[in-house]
Amino acid sequence: MKVLVMNAGSSSLKYQLIDMQSHAVIAKGLCEKVGFDGSFHSYELGKDEALATIPLADHHVAVKEVLSVLLNPNDGVIASLDEIAAIGHRVVHGGEFFTESVVISDAVIEKIVACTPLAPLHNPGALMGIEACKELMPNALQVAVFDTAFHQSMPAKAYRYPLPDALYEEHRIRKYGFHGTSHRYVSQRAAVLLERPLEELKLITCHLGNGCSLTAIEGGRSVDTTMGFTPLDGVMMGTRCGAIDPAIVTYLISELGMTVERVNEVMNRESGLLGISGLTNDLRDVRAAAEAGDPRAILAYEMYSNSVKKHIGQQVFTLAGVDAIVLTAGVGENCDRMRRMIFEGLEPLGITLDLEKNKGRGGERLISTEDSPVKVFVIPTNEELMIALDVDRLYQQQ
Repeated sequence: MKVLVMNAGSSSLKYQLIDMQSHAVIAKGLCEKVGFDGSFHSYELGKDEALATIPLADHHVAVKEVLSVLLNPNDGVIASLDEIAAIGHRVVHGGEFFTESVVISDAVIEKIVACTPLAPLHNPGALMGIEACKELMPNALQVAVFDTAFHQSMPAKAYRYPLPDALYEEHRIRKYGFHGTSHRYVSQRAAVLLERPLEELKLITCHLGNGCSLTAIEGGRSVDTTMGFTPLDGVMMGTRCGAIDPAIVTYLISELGMTVERVNEVMNRESGLLGISGLTNDLRDVRAAAEAGDPRAILAYEMYSNSVKKHIGQQVFTLAGVDAIVLTAGVGENCDRMRRMIFEGLEPLGITLDLEKNKGRGGERLISTEDSPVKVFVIPTNEELMIALDVDRLYQQQ
């Protein structure tokens, strides 16, 4: 059985074709600048890589381009669309409607539309991808996998804000959390590496990339997470500020004359590593500048690590102890210096990093000392495989 995993953004379409028997990635690619000039399709078929600069007017055209590459008689990887049994669509926001992945129906689409105001940059792209796949592959099972679903297990004391009750009851203003598919995947892998049932573990999973979130997981269920009503909350990120005094927002509007739109742009796209360093949101470049002595880059590095450290501490107390901490995504998987700074000085809490193991790169690995009471793992995330596994499960239930 083959599953096509789709991740459609507002102007992009990322995909993988996965063989569910072996979990091998048969093909993967990315359509960028969909709907704009200069659009292109970069892809890998097995070991072969290619780049095609091609007009992609909308997501329907982009999906059609993807399928034509997969079906290409010369170097394609399938002979017929019937080989694709099901399609899994990553959907960022499912609100309170969805606690797990679901087969897409008209009713499901209506609920995704209803959540669009909560994710205006993400849900519309997913909907366009869904509609295009429904039209071009009507025989394939369509499944929606939600970033927010994993966090629907949080108790009210974690997801409610201390705001007037009507704002929740009438407008559903609450913490939703994101990166749920990633947190779910790495927590399951951590249980395997620990050789213990997930149901008896207390874990803190740290998805550290351009977007960052930490999740406290008890018994395989999310009990708290750092991202909130939107992905802006929580730890400092590549271009997002993370948690700040909310009165700063009203100050920027009332005293500096910023519009709501301008404040949103500043907090989401001009802050974080980029805002502090003044250079870039790419931690690799910030690290190089910091090591060269740039004071703003040094400060950005210190603020990022301190932000993650503080939120780990909060979650240790939320869980009343922790068995293991997992780091994943671009920064978590690849930056040994940032990992070292995050855990520096935490030995009294039972967290001791092995500095030599921490220097390694690639693959799942333990980076804490053998006698560290709290284990620290680096586990590369695989959201596409997690989506495909959900799709396969629902397909088998049909």
